Amino acid sequence: MQTQSRKTAILFDVDDTLYDQTVPFKEAYAQYFGENPAVPAAVIYPVTRKYSDQVYSQAMSGKITMEEMYIYRVQKAFEEFGVSITDEEALEFQEIYADRQHHIHMSPLMEEILDYCSGKAELGIITNGPSKHQWNKVKSLQAERWIPHENIFVSADVGAEKPEKKIFDYARRTMGLEEAEVWFVGDSFPLDVEGALNAGWNAVWMNRRGRKRLDEGCGLGRGRLACVGSEEELFQWLNGFI
Repeated sequence: MQTQSRKTAILFDVDDTLYDQTVPFKEAYAQYFGENPAVPAAVIYPVTRKYSDQVYSQAMSGKITMEEMYIYRVQKAFEEFGVSITDEEALEFQEIYADRQHHIHMSPLMEEILDYCSGKAELGIITNGPSKHQWNKVKSLQAERWIPHENIFVSADVGAEKPEKKIFDYARRTMGLEEAEVWFVGDSFPLDVEGALNAGWNAVWMNRRGRKRLDEGCGLGRGRLACVGSEEELFQWLNGFI
């Protein structure tokens, strides 16, 4: 059981952590490609994420446009299944997907998790992405019911993105957590887990998709790592921690 002699902070990623990112994707996918597409949404979703991760940093640095990233991730994903998608089709799907992301919400259980954490730990958010896009998600999720505005850090605003140590250091310094025990909860092993541990934080890997661990021999920092596969498991872990 966590002792209360030392201040505790828990910061969260947004996408696929505070909400299930497949929900708006599946809604947009069904709307654009129909109820019986050539490739099921659940099959192609993780493939689009793989290709998105490949070029995300290039899009954020301006080496490619956001539109080029959207086209690349959808086209490359469909190519794996022998399906050809035009630039126009990729962007039309992205427009619908972006609209569905304006209607995202937390599950009742995630709201219960944040209720439980409130008052027991200092709460915050670190999320990668364009400022307006990510703040719109924060607003749709009504995250500021639990997390103060000043404790929410968007990479485009900070000028650094996960897994860079700079954004974790900035959040820790801004929140006054130099002497606190800090945990970061996120779904991406290379961005969230490696980033947090290499910044000297502890991490909870929110592995909704059953991904393989990638930490063998990767030289992470000395922080502790917990792994959960669902919101239910996250709540159980938190109950034993704070």
